[in-house]
Amino acid sequence: MSNTAAEVKIFALSEPILDELETALSPERFATYLAATGGDRGRAVRLYTWNTAASAAFYGPLQALEVTLRNGFHRNLAVRYGADWYDNPAIGLDLGCLKRVAQAKKELTRSGYAVDPPHVVADLSFGFWVSLLGSGGFQGPGRTRKANYEMALWRPALRAAFPHAPKMNRKAAHAPLDYLRTFRNRIAHHEPVFGRHLEKDYDSILEIAGWMSPEKRDWIDAHSRVREILAQPRDDGGIRF
Repeated sequence: MSNTAAEVKIFALSEPILDELETALSPERFATYLAATGGDRGRAVRLYTWNTAASAAFYGPLQALEVTLRNGFHRNLAVRYGADWYDNPAIGLDLGCLKRVAQAKKELTRSGYAVDPPHVVADLSFGFWVSLLGSGGFQGPGRTRKANYEMALWRPALRAAFPHAPKMNRKAAHAPLDYLRTFRNRIAHHEPVFGRHLEKDYDSILEIAGWMSPEKRDWIDAHSRVREILAQPRDDGGIRF
């Protein structure tokens, strides 16, 4: 019989199983969870399980936020600089962004995909899109000239990607998104997130999504498991991810 929501099997944590799990996770990684649980290996494994479940639950909302952000930026940049805006010298991308665009094109060519705006845009990372809200780094050889993302990107294009944000400026948009970028990277690299203010992280995801599309914000919250997972005790032996 398959498990149902009302029939959750508790995984028994015997000493041999704890030994194997600690080895599989690595003593160094497991030490973080041991420290948080006063050296109780059983509770440490359950905390690791909860951390895995929380990370998995956040994947969907973060993905939805990233897709909404990149498509909103692309639409508005395309209006100002053309569909292949990333190749337009007038936009003044810095060396870091140009390198990421070149790498995306290289990977698309290697994989046999068309090197066109839909594919390039989809291949650029969350970090790339968030960086467009920064002040801009150095341009050209010699690093003698800096990009001006305030004037080249934010005012003529990116500000319009947040139509529902009250009194939005570039720095106010960049700060929370950059914080969520580091959060996303921790999840992607299977790092501990249990020490964060996860409720605030989730509220931030919803708030920023609402700046772009209230409908998308409501869709995320209606389908997300985050609140359910955060409400479960961290030492619950029946938690599932």
